[in-house]
Amino acid sequence: MTERMHLAKGRLIWIAACMLGINLGFTTTVFSQQTDTLALSIEQAEKMFIDSNLQVLAAHYNTDAQKALIQQAKLWDNPVLVTDQVIHADGKLFPYSKNPDGSFNGQYYIQVQQLIKTARKRGKLIDLATTNAQLSELQLQDLLRNLRFQLRSDYYTIAQQLTNRSIYQAQQQQLTRLMDGMKAQLAAGNIAQKEYLRVQALVISLQQDITQLNRDIADTQADIKTLLQIKSAVFIKPSGALSTDVSINETLDSMVNKGKENNPFYQLQQTQTTYQQQNLAYQKALRVPDVTLGPNFDRNSNYTPNYVGLGISLPLPVFNTNKGNIRSAEFGVKQQQAITQSAETDLQNSITNAYNKLQLTIQQNNATQKDFYDQYQRMYENVLKSYQQKQISLLEFIDFFDNYTESQQRLTQQQLNLQLAKEELNFNIGTDIIK
Repeated sequence: MTERMHLAKGRLIWIAACMLGINLGFTTTVFSQQTDTLALSIEQAEKMFIDSNLQVLAAHYNTDAQKALIQQAKLWDNPVLVTDQVIHADGKLFPYSKNPDGSFNGQYYIQVQQLIKTARKRGKLIDLATTNAQLSELQLQDLLRNLRFQLRSDYYTIAQQLTNRSIYQAQQQQLTRLMDGMKAQLAAGNIAQKEYLRVQALVISLQQDITQLNRDIADTQADIKTLLQIKSAVFIKPSGALSTDVSINETLDSMVNKGKENNPFYQLQQTQTTYQQQNLAYQKALRVPDVTLGPNFDRNSNYTPNYVGLGISLPLPVFNTNKGNIRSAEFGVKQQQAITQSAETDLQNSITNAYNKLQLTIQQNNATQKDFYDQYQRMYENVLKSYQQKQISLLEFIDFFDNYTESQQRLTQQQLNLQLAKEELNFNIGTDIIK
């Protein structure tokens, strides 16, 4: 029985060593591929994002295209030239000549037609094109708002992940030194092998956590580099630690009002309502027929040799008075008004929810908790020394170690939650009201 136990322990040590080697190798491989580190502040990251993001560039082009349509809507319709020329008469081609009495022999007819839009249709088309350009501009602002929120979330997430990795690596170094000392004690027969294996298991578990964290960092790096349009193997490193000084200096009602003024999605719905109302006005204007004026000149085919006249034409609104399009536009206005009212309710609820979450997060991140984590850090160092000096048992050390690791994770998650709550409130308001 004793021999089997020794064999089992030997296999366990061998497996643990292999796992440790594999994990260490993976970590080294992942980060050896990073050829350079780019330290960025949040302001520098946002500037790079604005300058290089292709989605934003494409949206800018769309906005410029819609603005060009405003100029197009201001243009008058081109005049139409109508002519009728004699080609063959009395066995002659193009019989144009003068008679013996000096009169002109031959016939031709020339008319220039110009469409005159009535009921201010041209002005209404300009209004529609102008509002459509405003919609495109608001869509660009909404795109920027969403992408900027994603950029900031990734930025702060990377900062939290790197902080966690530093904590893990510091623990790993301390446990590795402890394990090296225990290995010598094990060889001398001063400690039981199970104590050595328990500490080694802690090191392996910690290394597995670091490996998973490195995978998460790689995913977040890929997201933020896509936003910044970075294709090389550069490692983005946030400069500075996560800020814990966040305060609210605005009332909730003030924030809701500012949200109505600055939130591009809500303003987009309001502008859509304006567009639908303008479309209804335009559809009603189409009931009024347009007039086509056509001054003309006719030689030798009228009651007088040189006839000058004026043609006027307009369709008679007998069968089609545009009722269907008008009715459709009326429903479009009602539909968009309902959507806008829903967007207003959603805006108010989103700002209220984000405000409450930020308040709770700020309350959690108080001075008492900060002092607790500082004391807990010092206690961890003392507990490690106490175990090395055999003042506490292995079980006590492992229990405290696990609690300490969990508390550090909670601390960094709390710091990240504070930043994300702040950004969520700014996102819903549409402007950086909380710095």
